[in-house]
Amino acid sequence: TFGSVWRGSFCNTASSVAGFNFAAHPAAFAIAVSLSVSVNGLPRGSYYMDVRNFCFETSCGANLRLVTASWSYPTMPWDFLLIFFLLTVVVPWRGWARMQRLTQLPSVTSGDRRLLYLTSIATQWVITIVIAWRAFARGLSSAEMGLKFTPKVGLLWIGFGGAALFGTAHWFNLRRVGKSTNPAVERIRSLGTKIFPHNNCELAFFVLLSMTAGICEEFIYRGYVCGTLFHVHAPVWAVLLVSSVLFGLAHAYQGRGGVLGTLLLGTIFGLTRILYDSLVPVVLWHVTVDVVAGVAGRRYLNENK
Repeated sequence: TFGSVWRGSFCNTASSVAGFNFAAHPAAFAIAVSLSVSVNGLPRGSYYMDVRNFCFETSCGANLRLVTASWSYPTMPWDFLLIFFLLTVVVPWRGWARMQRLTQLPSVTSGDRRLLYLTSIATQWVITIVIAWRAFARGLSSAEMGLKFTPKVGLLWIGFGGAALFGTAHWFNLRRVGKSTNPAVERIRSLGTKIFPHNNCELAFFVLLSMTAGICEEFIYRGYVCGTLFHVHAPVWAVLLVSSVLFGLAHAYQGRGGVLGTLLLGTIFGLTRILYDSLVPVVLWHVTVDVVAGVAGRRYLNENK
């Protein structure tokens, strides 16, 4: 029934049962089986199973509807590998280089800060849209990337409750940093005076940046990265480690302490995303932490209250 298969060729062999076809492609390790059912000569249904892509499709009528996936386990497509390279190398380098240029300026004007916020917002949205496009094009589902909003009440309770805890802890931490006389804190204070808002107009832009970072960064690192690694059946510990390390590297511009701090925070966020299978709580936490950084940073680092 199955016939012979040649390397690199695609072989279709009809069986003795009408409407049954078997196809095998050894070079791609693909097996596809199609079956059509007819009663009294009239087509009643068609079935298609692609073992390589784990697809099973059914359709009614004489014509068989073939839906092929463009990504098969366990390999990762080239565009996904390129995205991981960008997140590992290009994004950390770009952030570090940009911050180096900023810190070397003798002073940063209000216009400079607003431009910094707006360009950061635009960059993050462009990267997120491109990644989302490739993710959905390759067959990743919304559920795999944590875009799940049920149970709504439970997720909101976890989200707002955790946001209150993280926001309070971050507020008092920045308050402690503002009071510290440790010479090592001077770099943080100097950096804060340049990037944190100095007035209400800048604060409005900073809040928009915080919301963008909360949505985009969580989608990229806890949504896309985790979803991709789970798709290739990576163990939970590897998913958590890789997503947290990439998140820490993205904040390399904050120095070694910033990388370690965001790596730890990313581990907590990643664990929560995995446990609740949703990005909702961690997005709320992330936005809160960033907004508090802008408000408390302005108060304790810029104005030194």
